[in-house]
Amino acid sequence: MKNKYIDLIEQTFDFPTDEFEVIDNELYFQNIPLMEVIKQYGTPLRITYLPKIGKQIQKAKRLFNVAIAKADYNGEYHYCYCTKSSHFSFVMEEVLKNDVHIETSSAFDLPLIESLYEAGKFKKDNYIICNGFKRPQYIENICNLIEEGFENVIPILDNKFELDEYDRNITKKIKIGIRIAAEEEPKFDFYTSRLGIRYNDIIPYYEQEIKNNPKFELKMLHFFINTGIRDSAYYWNELRKCVDVYCELKAICPQLTALNIGGGFPIKNSLSFDYDYEYMAEEIIAQIKSHCERTSTPEPDIFTEFGSFTVGESGAILYSIIDQKRQNDREVWNMIDSSFITTLPDTWAIDQKFILLSVNHWDKEYERVFLGGLTCDSEDYYNTETHTNAIFLPKLMDDEPLYIGLFHTGAYQESLAGYGGIQHCLIPAPKHILIDVDEDGEYTTKLFAKEQSHKSMLKILGY
Repeated sequence: MKNKYIDLIEQTFDFPTDEFEVIDNELYFQNIPLMEVIKQYGTPLRITYLPKIGKQIQKAKRLFNVAIAKADYNGEYHYCYCTKSSHFSFVMEEVLKNDVHIETSSAFDLPLIESLYEAGKFKKDNYIICNGFKRPQYIENICNLIEEGFENVIPILDNKFELDEYDRNITKKIKIGIRIAAEEEPKFDFYTSRLGIRYNDIIPYYEQEIKNNPKFELKMLHFFINTGIRDSAYYWNELRKCVDVYCELKAICPQLTALNIGGGFPIKNSLSFDYDYEYMAEEIIAQIKSHCERTSTPEPDIFTEFGSFTVGESGAILYSIIDQKRQNDREVWNMIDSSFITTLPDTWAIDQKFILLSVNHWDKEYERVFLGGLTCDSEDYYNTETHTNAIFLPKLMDDEPLYIGLFHTGAYQESLAGYGGIQHCLIPAPKHILIDVDEDGEYTTKLFAKEQSHKSMLKILGY
């Protein structure tokens, strides 16, 4: 009778996968025996698997470089890491091992770069793409980096008045970019992004404010799509409009050489995830080349800013089921030993789904459940997967604990949750460990942060 949890997973998905396998009824993630990790550190537990970061970067580089070669495309590809996805030092250090560049979004990104440079992990000729609406401190920090000799700092103009600040505060000739205010997907509550300069304003703005100012060299046109790089009519239409503006601008601005296509590749949020990365990279390059050929425009260098794609699949969080409650005839609630709101805030804020799997008891019968967090908020729950409208887990045994994991959680969750700060209902932040693999293929673990203590909370609260 096929009524075990492992039967359910194997019948539903192509399982095992490159990342997941089951040995002796226990889950392995990236060849890491998760039950061994739980026995050492307990739960709740946040995990970062460091080798995955470099693998993702190299994957994207390979995809675009192959696409460029196939299309006989004349521009180069540059990979930028979007720092807002995760600012941790261990992330940045792994990223920079792969000869890539950085995209920033706030004033306090830039001291991080200076710190990495002082440690010998960042070079002054790396590109630093400075995005976002810029308050005075951000502009000041950009100017300082340029004056200190970081030669490829490119502030991306978000509005027409930003240029005046650089004109007043920088003595050197500098490279700049312009962000297009892209039109949003129809499902949004607004038509046009609040960030960037309108399509129709870009050419006049360049001619009036930039063209005849010897201090500035317009090098990059930038656009960003909130939904990321997807095979949709909406995405291809926005890309086409962006390339059209690039070609028109290039005709009057010979020094323009780079097109930043922003957004990002999606990451796996289900075992049934299906996305043709190779096709998308090749189609992007082919469409840009086609547009340029029609207008006899030299093909631009391509920049991407991948955040979630870089770090998302490196993360996981493990919980134990501490109780089961039957609240009516149909609903069974499994209570986790933490909170979704505080550890995975996107599950609450934007109904984000992650890969959910049991860590143990794969040989037990399964049941449909709801997952509840420990806060008193009615929204602190998780009740569906991306591939189905329900969650199924092994039945809870009276004498044996059940552990579960949510995977590919490595982007944004720590930042949004307020890492090390005050959490909803004062639920403590969980332990955080780093997992690496040595030259012999043996995994090692390192405790990055202990579980948050009541003393640190009281101090923040002024007690």
